Amino acid sequence: MKKNFVLSVLLVLAAALALTGCGGKKATAASGTQMTIVVGSEPNSIDPALNTAVDGAVYLVQSFEGLYKYEDNGKGNAVLVPGQAESAPQKTVNPDGSVTYLFKLRNNLKWSDGQAFTAKDFVYGWQRLVDPETAADYNYMIDMVKNANEIMDGALDKSQLGIRAIDDRTLEIILTYDCPYFFEIAAFPAAFPVRADVIAKAADQWTFSPSTYISNGPYRLKEWVHNSYLLYEKNPNYYEPVTGPDTLRFSLMDDDNAILAGFRSGDIDFAENPPVDEIPTLLSSGTLTIADYLGTYFVTFNNQKAPFNDARVRRAFSLAIDRNYLIDQITRTGEKPATAYVPSGISDAAGAGSDFRDIGKGYYSVAPTDYNSNVAEAKRLLAEAGYPEGRGFPVVEYLFNTNDRHRAIGEALQNMWRTVLGVNVTLGNQDWAVFIDNRKTGNYLIARHGWIADYNDPISFLDMFVTGGGNNDPQYSSPRYDALLAAAKATSVPEERFRYMHQAEDIFMGEDAAVAPIYFYTQPYMLKPSIKGLYYTPLGFFFYKNVTGL
Repeated sequence: MKKNFVLSVLLVLAAALALTGCGGKKATAASGTQMTIVVGSEPNSIDPALNTAVDGAVYLVQSFEGLYKYEDNGKGNAVLVPGQAESAPQKTVNPDGSVTYLFKLRNNLKWSDGQAFTAKDFVYGWQRLVDPETAADYNYMIDMVKNANEIMDGALDKSQLGIRAIDDRTLEIILTYDCPYFFEIAAFPAAFPVRADVIAKAADQWTFSPSTYISNGPYRLKEWVHNSYLLYEKNPNYYEPVTGPDTLRFSLMDDDNAILAGFRSGDIDFAENPPVDEIPTLLSSGTLTIADYLGTYFVTFNNQKAPFNDARVRRAFSLAIDRNYLIDQITRTGEKPATAYVPSGISDAAGAGSDFRDIGKGYYSVAPTDYNSNVAEAKRLLAEAGYPEGRGFPVVEYLFNTNDRHRAIGEALQNMWRTVLGVNVTLGNQDWAVFIDNRKTGNYLIARHGWIADYNDPISFLDMFVTGGGNNDPQYSSPRYDALLAAAKATSVPEERFRYMHQAEDIFMGEDAAVAPIYFYTQPYMLKPSIKGLYYTPLGFFFYKNVTGL
C-alpha cells in the first residue's frame, strides 16, 4: 500500500486554520471527547475498493469492517479476530484442491444509517472490486476467489464470482486454493462491504458526503471539509459499545513543522513523521516512538522508457546510492538499509519467527566498507550501457511528492547520481494526486515510491509487479516472473510457495534490477503522554476506538 506525504501551502494554511480556530486553541467536540489526529493530507480516495494509500486505509478501518478485524491484544498490538463474522468459518477442502469457507455473520448487524446488514452486502462489495468497470487497482487482492481472474479479464460476468449469500447471515466463499493469508485479506479495506443502493444512486460521488457515506465500522463520517479535516463520530448502530473518543478529527495536514508545532501546543493528540531535523531531540526527550513497519522505501524506474529500459542503467543508479548515508543522516529513525525489495519482518515458509530476508539473498552489499566497490561497479555498468562517465546520458527528472524527508532524500540522490555517475537529475515536486496519477500511468522516468505490506506474506510485495497489474508503477513485465508468481499461488505447500517467490525476487531484483530499494521502514509517531488504549499493526493501521486519557 502506498505511503502518502504531500506539500501544498494552501492546504497547509486551510488545515492549520481549521485546527486552531481564531483563538488558537484546540478544537473540541460539541459534546464528549475528541481526539485530533494527523496521518496525511487530503486523501486520494476513501472508497474501500479504490483507495491504495496508507492514510486512506487508516480512515477506512475506523469506519468500515470486514469479515475479520484487528483487535488490541492488551499490549498495544493488533491481532486478527472475527469482525462482522461471529466466529471462524467452517472450512472444507474439496477434492480438486479448492476450499469452501462458510461464514456466519453476527446477529442483527446494521449499517451506520440503521438499515439491516446482510451477507448480500459482502457479495456486492466483492463483485464490485473485481468488476472491470470499477477499475480497482487492488482487484487482484481477492484473485484466490473462484473465477476472480476470469472476471477481471472480462471473460466472465461478476455474478460468477465464487461468493454467495445462502441467507441473510450465511456467506459462502470458494477459493481456488488454500490461501494461507486469506483471513488477513478478509480484514483488508479492499474487501470491506459497501452498500449497493447508495452507490447505484450516488455513483462515484458516494464517498463525498456523510449522507451517502454509509459504513459498518465503529465510527461513521460526520463531516468532511475538503483539504481541511475529516470528522468521525461513534456509530450508534455498531454491534458493540465503542469506549474510545466520541469523535475523531483527522486534520488534513502535510507541513511537518506545522504538525509538530500543533502537537507541542496540545492542538494535536497524535501525529506521524516529524521534521527530520527535529528527530534527535524528539527521540532523546521520549516524545517520538518508533514502531515496527513492514514496508520498503524505494526508487522506481520506468522499465519501458529509455534510458531506464536497460537493466544495466537501473543497476548503476541503484549501486550509486549510499543507503547508509540516507538512514544515518536524513531519516534517523532506525530504518535498515535495504538489500532487496521484500523487507525484513515478512515471514518465510516456517511461519511466525522465520524471515523471508534471512532465507533470501541480498542483491548488493550495504556494508559501508563496500560502497567504493559498488561505485566502481556502477560506473562500469553505465559505461557498458553506452554512457561512460555519464557522457551522452540525457537529463532526467526524479519525481516526488514533498515533505521535508522526501525532498532531503531526493536532493541526496541527485548529488550521488551526479557525483558517481556524472549524470544530471532534476527534481520534480508534485501534488499527491498528480504524482500518483503520473506514476501509475508511467508518465515519468524515475520516482520515489514506498510500499507497505497489506498482509504478512511476500506475495503482498511481489504480485504488484505482475504484467498489467494495477499497482505496477515500474511498468515491469517478465513472463518468467509472472509464471513463478502464478505457481506460488497455485500451491498450498509452504516450501513450494516460498521457493517460487524467492525465485521471482531473484528475477525482479537480481536479473532485472527493476527498482532500487533504499531502506526498510520504521513507523515514527508522537502521542499525547496521557493517552492509553491506542493499538497498531505493522501494516500501518492505527486504531483509536479504545483510546482514553484525552
